[in-house]
Amino acid sequence: MSDLNLPRVQHVVASGCVLAVGAWVTYLSYTQQPAEAFLFPRLIATVFVVLAAWTFAKAIMGWTKVGAGVSPIAFMSMVPGVVVMLVYVFWAAKTLGFYTATAASFFILFSLYDPAPHNALKSWMKRVFATVCFTLVMYGLFALLLKVFTPREALF
Repeated sequence: MSDLNLPRVQHVVASGCVLAVGAWVTYLSYTQQPAEAFLFPRLIATVFVVLAAWTFAKAIMGWTKVGAGVSPIAFMSMVPGVVVMLVYVFWAAKTLGFYTATAASFFILFSLYDPAPHNALKSWMKRVFATVCFTLVMYGLFALLLKVFTPREALF
């Protein structure tokens, strides 16, 4: 591993972080109660952690084509999205409720990364419409189709 270059190191670190998060989520899905509420997350988390372990092993062994890596400019453009994600995962979903936090996070991310002008009413209407549609799809998928537990707190 003496011939490590920056893109490969970035890939090893990123896939290692994804594996760590996947292992944590998988552990939580197998240890939380009521067990019935975590049946679907347990299945998804198990598949996720297996794929993450595979990706991490490929990165360690150098079997992954990594390209040029992430430039500092690209990294800085990802920082706001990562901050929104961390707030969503560690605070908003539990405090505001899954669907309210999902709608707020989606709207914020869409507003941050949408190239449409921020001074045009039409682009804001598009963002609101897309957020409502996305939240309805999430509700339909989790609450109606899969009938899984989602955090419900302040709003819904």
